[in-house]
Amino acid sequence: MLNQSASLDLMFQALADPSRRAMVDRLCRGPASVSELAQPLEMSLPAVLQHLQLLEASGLVKTEKVGRVRTCSIESKALRRAEDWIIARRSTWEQRFDRLGAYLAENK
Repeated sequence: MLNQSASLDLMFQALADPSRRAMVDRLCRGPASVSELAQPLEMSLPAVLQHLQLLEASGLVKTEKVGRVRTCSIESKALRRAEDWIIARRSTWEQRFDRLGAYLAENK
């Protein structure tokens, strides 16, 4: 459980930055080279590479280098882990709000 928690921590840390979220959004549409990911961002290529390293360390992105081109793609299993975690919390809160609503309806 602790290992899963550390994995989620790193994933949410990676998603906390708007530039990294933009990269993830782009990669959700399909694989892209580092140059393609860097194009809409206002930062240097080394900065983009640093962001990609964190995304890769978090498990959200995988990269493959063929010749001089590094191609990035999204790791959908990692996104599902984050989604499952969020859904579990949403479900808990929805149940609590339902109980609160029932209580308030009974005790007007």
